[in-house]
Amino acid sequence: MTLHADLAVGSWASLTLAEQLGNAGSEVGRCLRSKLTGNEARMGPALDRALDLLDLTLADPRWAGPRRREIARVREVVCDFLVGDNAYGSTAASLEAYFMAFAFAARRDR
Repeated sequence: MTLHADLAVGSWASLTLAEQLGNAGSEVGRCLRSKLTGNEARMGPALDRALDLLDLTLADPRWAGPRRREIARVREVVCDFLVGDNAYGSTAASLEAYFMAFAFAARRDR
């Protein structure tokens, strides 16, 4: 079951990849800020929303092949950093930079 039921029924599929990842990155940013301030109560729901948006992006049939693999990998990296052992050696800054590029691209293309 998706937390973003209204998006799942169609409007998410009308967004570009940059818009989808920019929106997911907004939730990831909330997770990162919550983690850095030690606010676990806010981090959990933000992580749920971020993963939900990444899952909706993964389910979008337009992103088959290498794009889908990258989306799946970034989902894995986000989880690894926020709730795992950070095996990938990510930083909050590196994750912010990754997603911010999509937010800028989405804004540029409007």
